[in-house]
Amino acid sequence: MQSTDLGNKESGKIWHRKPSPATRDGIIVNIIHNTSGYHPKVLRFLNVAFDGTGDCLIAGDHQGNIYVFDLHGNRFNLVQRTAQASTALAFNLRRKSEFLVALADYSIKCFDTVTKELVSWMRGHESSVFSISVHASGKYAITTSSDTAQLWDLDTFQRKRKLNIRQSVGIQKVFFLPLSNTILSCFKDNSIFAWECDTLFCKYQLPAPPESSSILYKVFAVTRDGRILAAGGKSNHLHLWCLEARQLFRIIQMPTKVRAIRHLEFLPDSFDAGSNQVLGVLSQDGIMRFINMQTCKLLFEIGSLDEGISSSAISPHGRYIASIMENGSLNIYSVQALTQEINKPPPPLVKVIEDLPKNKLSSSDLKMKVTSGRVQQPAKSRESKMQTRILKQDLTGDFESKKNELPDGLNKKRLQILLKGYGEYPTKYRMFIWRSLLQLPENHTAFSTLIDKGTHVAFLNLQKKYPIKSRKLLRVLQRTLSALAHWSVIFSDTPYLPLLAFPFVKLFQNNQLICFEVIATLIINWCQHWFEYFPNPPINILSMIENVLAFHDEELLQHFIDHDITSQLYAWPLLETVFSEVLTREEWLKLFDNIFSNHPSFLLMTVVAYNICSRTPLLSCNLKDDFEERERIRNDELDYLRERQTVEDMQAKVDQQRVEDEAWYQKQELLRKAEETRREMLLQEEEKMIQQRQRLAAVKRELKVKEMHLQDAARRRFLKLQQDQQEMELRRLDDEIGRKNLTENQEAVAKEMRADADAYRRKVDLEEHMFHKLTEAGETRSQKTQKWKEAEGKEFRLRSAKKASALSDASRKWFLEQEINAAVEHAENPCHKEPRFQNEQEDSSCLPRTSQLNDSSEMDPSTQRH
Repeated sequence: MQSTDLGNKESGKIWHRKPSPATRDGIIVNIIHNTSGYHPKVLRFLNVAFDGTGDCLIAGDHQGNIYVFDLHGNRFNLVQRTAQASTALAFNLRRKSEFLVALADYSIKCFDTVTKELVSWMRGHESSVFSISVHASGKYAITTSSDTAQLWDLDTFQRKRKLNIRQSVGIQKVFFLPLSNTILSCFKDNSIFAWECDTLFCKYQLPAPPESSSILYKVFAVTRDGRILAAGGKSNHLHLWCLEARQLFRIIQMPTKVRAIRHLEFLPDSFDAGSNQVLGVLSQDGIMRFINMQTCKLLFEIGSLDEGISSSAISPHGRYIASIMENGSLNIYSVQALTQEINKPPPPLVKVIEDLPKNKLSSSDLKMKVTSGRVQQPAKSRESKMQTRILKQDLTGDFESKKNELPDGLNKKRLQILLKGYGEYPTKYRMFIWRSLLQLPENHTAFSTLIDKGTHVAFLNLQKKYPIKSRKLLRVLQRTLSALAHWSVIFSDTPYLPLLAFPFVKLFQNNQLICFEVIATLIINWCQHWFEYFPNPPINILSMIENVLAFHDEELLQHFIDHDITSQLYAWPLLETVFSEVLTREEWLKLFDNIFSNHPSFLLMTVVAYNICSRTPLLSCNLKDDFEERERIRNDELDYLRERQTVEDMQAKVDQQRVEDEAWYQKQELLRKAEETRREMLLQEEEKMIQQRQRLAAVKRELKVKEMHLQDAARRRFLKLQQDQQEMELRRLDDEIGRKNLTENQEAVAKEMRADADAYRRKVDLEEHMFHKLTEAGETRSQKTQKWKEAEGKEFRLRSAKKASALSDASRKWFLEQEINAAVEHAENPCHKEPRFQNEQEDSSCLPRTSQLNDSSEMDPSTQRH
């Protein structure tokens, strides 16, 4: 297994030689982050997430450093320093280089891994965000905290919806189903709802699980096709739901070693079309077991009791598993290496029988372990592990030993996990757990020897100093203190020993041996440095407490200094009474559950924490006597707790009222939007009606115009026809007039034309005479004269034409008047038959030949003249 330390490097190679993961553990590389400097320390990874390709993953540590690991290109890069711990990550957005990170200040930020710049900053949560679910399209994301879930549009980074719930219910997880628009919301009361993403319409609710196997769901996982939902919690039972049928179809019982399920995730397969069959189950012991849902067989597992897993993520193509270990490092596993034994081809059908070797086989060599479908992997020997621990015990004096180890593989580490999850040990097993943690020898012989020595002289008058109503309790306390004084003389002069021993005597009054050994073990391990300044208080211990208080609450320490309050007043009374005078019985038991399960310095941290929690009444004290009223502090603390409960109740009511108000406002907003929508629809309909009316009016106008054009065209055709008829009639009348007046006008016209011709000849003669005169004046003059002659000739011809036209117009006018009169008479007598219209050819053919000749003769006056 290769190990890579990121150190202070911002980029580099993940591994320096080609990885060859072993079948036993399948680890490709182990990544750690140790800082170098005067005070080197380990930076713990907290979150990990794969991108859409599955070849890149992103991980964040508790100091806010976010790294991108390219498993295909064997490179890592530091892409961001957020300066605060991350609580959730998502790396499968639409823009492949962007990722979402939820931070400890309840905000969500989007960064770009290429430019390393901040893309957006989203706020809105009031508690820590522990889950980010991204839609398959990468357009939407759901962020979930304990009190709300919010839907974000990743194109605009604006919040679209917010899911508010009652404080008493709480949210477990809200996420998108793969390859669908369905949102699944899981609450702490085991209710599961499915919602439509676009409309947030509730599609269905899963029924409650059967009471015989009812568990409180904590973790969930869905197959890639979105058909099966796996749910688990504080039990070794695993529920499988069919989301299509909306019913629980299988309950899987994990091994007895599994008491709680911390994480679930399906292992993708390229050939199962999204109907994943292998489910990874991370339990409380830090081991992630992969099981086949159909056969219910254990296939392989990762992690161990010594190297437990905190959380895991599986790549979308199912090739890699990234696990954050309990020691803060990051392990990358190869699924191919882990499943190598499973995917082996079947054995050959032909078997060869070989001769026996010369050496005989022993019976142990013929024994084989038969397993039911599980692939066995070589594991570390438990005996060697035990021997190592025993050797460590002998060398270092640690009180862990094989003799006092808890049954069924239960050790201190696993008890710490249990205590962290529940906050206390079960009442039924608390005494047993304490005895196991303290590794009590239960030496009856030695205790009997001490008891036989009788009551110590230092505690003969114990009742006068510590009056106790119960005689039995007083006797047990006196015996225990006497045994301690006989065991070590210094305890006879320790004034605070009765105060320290009394809560344990009261707790173990029915088992004095255990009571004595618990107190002795407490003094040896947790109070061993209390006697360095005896009989004075332990100045060294109190100095440690003062330094820790100065680091965490400098204002409170300064307040103590200003009023001449030393650690002997605010810390030592808590230590010498081991908090028995300031805590209730249940609180005191919970406290010592944690004290016995942690480092001895935990007791000192508790003293500092108690002062910080009581800082409000302490800061209000201005006199030294006020600081010595412990009862007042306790009463103030109780008042504070009651006030806090009242405030929480009021806050719950305010939150409920706010939710109701917000729901009312949302309803009003929906009504307003609906009204606006209807108004917009009415306006659109009115606009459509107006447009239709305008189009109808335009069509009417077009039809009217066409009708007018048609009427005008018909009128024009009719007028043209009438005009043609009138013109034909006029030509006929002109022909008749011309025939009648031709003979009368011919002589006058001839005379007039002759006179004009004579005048013209005389004028020509005159002009010739003048021409001869002008030729002598110059050639230029002759040209002008020539022009003048031409003009005179044109004028004469024009005048002649005008006279002839005037004569013709007069005759036509006369005939037109005759025709009009005739038409008037015809209109007055309609009984007469209307004349039939003829074309010009027919009219011209009906004219007498003489009129035609006359017309032709009129056109050429020169022929008339000749």
